[in-house]
Amino acid sequence: MQTEKPEAQKIAIAGYLVLLGFLIILLRLWQLQFLEGDDLRKTSESNRLRVIRVSAPRGIIFDRNGIPLVKNTPYFCAAVIPEEFDNNNIPSLAAVLHMPEDELRVKLNRKAQSPFTPVRLKEGLSYNEVSYIKARRSDFPGLFIDIEVSREYLYGGIGAHVIGYLGKLTPGQSKDPGFKDVPPDAFIGQWGVEKLYDKSLRGTPGQRIIEVDAIGREIRLLKENPAVKGSDLSLSIDMALQKAAEDAFEEKAGALVALKSDTGEILGMVSSPSFDPNSFAKGISADDWNTIINNKKVPMLNRAIQSQYPPGSAFKIITAIAALEENAVDTSTKVDCKGGINYGKWHFGCWKKTGHGIVSLHRALVESCDVYFYEAGKRTGFDKIYNYAIMFGLGEETGISIGRERKGLIPNSRWKQETKKEGWFLGETFINSIGQGYVSTTPVQMAVMINAVTNGGNVYRPSILKTSEPVLIRKAAVRPETLDTIREALKGVVNEPGGTGSAAKSNAIVIGGKTGTAQVVGLKKDSKYLAENLRDHAWFVAFAPVDKPEIALSVFVEHGGHGGSAAAPIAKKAIEAYMLSKERKKELMHVQD
Repeated sequence: MQTEKPEAQKIAIAGYLVLLGFLIILLRLWQLQFLEGDDLRKTSESNRLRVIRVSAPRGIIFDRNGIPLVKNTPYFCAAVIPEEFDNNNIPSLAAVLHMPEDELRVKLNRKAQSPFTPVRLKEGLSYNEVSYIKARRSDFPGLFIDIEVSREYLYGGIGAHVIGYLGKLTPGQSKDPGFKDVPPDAFIGQWGVEKLYDKSLRGTPGQRIIEVDAIGREIRLLKENPAVKGSDLSLSIDMALQKAAEDAFEEKAGALVALKSDTGEILGMVSSPSFDPNSFAKGISADDWNTIINNKKVPMLNRAIQSQYPPGSAFKIITAIAALEENAVDTSTKVDCKGGINYGKWHFGCWKKTGHGIVSLHRALVESCDVYFYEAGKRTGFDKIYNYAIMFGLGEETGISIGRERKGLIPNSRWKQETKKEGWFLGETFINSIGQGYVSTTPVQMAVMINAVTNGGNVYRPSILKTSEPVLIRKAAVRPETLDTIREALKGVVNEPGGTGSAAKSNAIVIGGKTGTAQVVGLKKDSKYLAENLRDHAWFVAFAPVDKPEIALSVFVEHGGHGGSAAAPIAKKAIEAYMLSKERKKELMHVQD
């Protein structure tokens, strides 16, 4: 019996301890609920979960040699969570942000999807502004710095019509299901390859879920889904060529398209004058936009694909091919040029008023004799010339993906009957055979044409990506000897005495080409007395090296005068820059090996 008493005492002590523990817990609960309840409730309500969208780094755009053309830059914005912000602080916040109080009230009073959805108050902040706002953030609960990804275009306006620019969603895009996952304040590609490949360049945004205190200070990170960088993009353009060509235009209006002979890759695409895409990257001002749209030379127009002009004497290449293939002339056929021909009451002159004398096809191309091609066109018939023009890519869209292009026009008798309700006249054959009259082409079409003529007849679809597989549209059904004859004559245009393209002659490489001067108005006096907008357009199509072409291009100078003096020097500089770039790349690879 004596052993049972100590056991009972132990059980009693344990019971007292358990009871004491319960009492302590109850006291603590009472303290938390009644003594400290209000303070703890305020603290709990002040702590919020904030979901922060993390912008994805945009893919970098490179030229064909790996040179970066853009870089990502942060775009800072002052934003607030409406639920956490006290509207009584609007006057003070307006002073901190240096913006009108009324404007701030309008932005804060806009109804969002949720009171916890951030509202951007001021965008495009400088680093100094960001530092100043962060230092004052504790005075404004709910205020924070939002960071978006924008662009810096490293070469300014060079290549702008190809690269494009970023901008905010337009009202139309906001309704497009393709942009349903894009926040309304995010930057997307709005032009050029930035637009064309926006989805792959854009990447996938991330998300951070954090707990913040009453003044928006981060307490802890609860969860993070990292952003996924967009895919990089390697363009086919060579920046050395692009820069040399744009510099050579010297703000003259015009275009250049250069193609890689064996693939159709675009080595350079110039539309002059250009514009600076950096003006758009962080939101263009009204003044800057008005300056652009009021510029009479229309810098936003991509003349390489969206303008069409008579090709002038550069079209004689097609007339010559058609005449040879249809056996209307051969290499020994001679024509006596006396400065023009008469047909009924009309006179069709040659650009050389004193005449070229007796010329064969070779010299007719070298010296660009109009009278020879009047005769060649007459013997061939323009309906047949039409077939060869289409075969070499004129009068149809090239299929280039970078933007909406114009088709140009290659007329024939059926077109004339359908549109003009009348038959085709011989006088129209004369004038259209030398690239005047109804004929109109785009610079990109002319590049495709000269490329096909000089690469063996392969008509390629122009491609803007280096990695793209060549797309052969068609193989021109032309005898190899015909193309050899034309190439030899085009070599003479640049390198023989009397050649109209001598300004393109290079000591570094043998260039071939053909000049073209497209008349804007009929002249009875020297064009130097005319206003600029009435002067002739200047063309030059070229390729190099002549023996084994690697590059073909077209150059157009709006109201430039003569193709030989205005367009040929630009072609020469572009070709030399490309060949020098290739040599430097070979030397670099040799050093690395």
